Amino acid sequence: MNDPFFPSSVSSADRVSFDAGLRTHMQRVFNYMTGGLGVTGLVAYIFANTPLMAIMMSPLKWLVILAPLGIAMYMGMRLQTARMGTLQAMFWAFCVLMGMSMASIFLIYTGASIANTFFITAATFGTMSLWGYVTKRDLTAMGSFLVMGLFGIIIASLVNMFLMSPMLHWVTSVIGVLIFTGLTAFDTQWIKQNYAESWGADANERLAIMGALQLYLDFINMFVHLLQFMGVSRRD
Repeated sequence: MNDPFFPSSVSSADRVSFDAGLRTHMQRVFNYMTGGLGVTGLVAYIFANTPLMAIMMSPLKWLVILAPLGIAMYMGMRLQTARMGTLQAMFWAFCVLMGMSMASIFLIYTGASIANTFFITAATFGTMSLWGYVTKRDLTAMGSFLVMGLFGIIIASLVNMFLMSPMLHWVTSVIGVLIFTGLTAFDTQWIKQNYAESWGADANERLAIMGALQLYLDFINMFVHLLQFMGVSRRD
């Protein structure tokens, strides 16, 4: 009963029901996220090993790269108004497009280094997500700081597209890992808070999809940044 995220609108008698609902909600979130990662990995592998990879060598690659951003923005704006089936379809479409855009990693890095980086990412993600779920510390301030840092590495990455500095690339990769490691804990707590605020409402399925999308992005970005300095190039 000392949990600061336990909603005051819920009576003590309903605590058992609330806790059971929260566990179910988090399980739904991670089911969506895990399924999304599986779809992305499968699509990336198929594209990298078939003639479909030609799409990423054509002007269509820009559509593949930019479309996920549009989908994520649409899902955020229409969370409460779009049909549930539409949100689900857009989530899976997002994961497919991400797989297409990430197919090149199978051409750049060895399979062993990709697998090793994935398992390290999974262990780190799981640890931080668990901490974000159980901690009674309010992570809002940390989350705000991390979001500012995220904008910083985005700007630095854009600048490095012109500078082509290996050192700046390495620094942004390391900082990126730290930022998305912290965001994993923050977003897990954010999902928990959103459930508490909407407990008893019909919006929990929608919140589960958006929560899964947020954690999916944390995982993918942590993985990509780790791979940039842990991955073994096929040329080596």
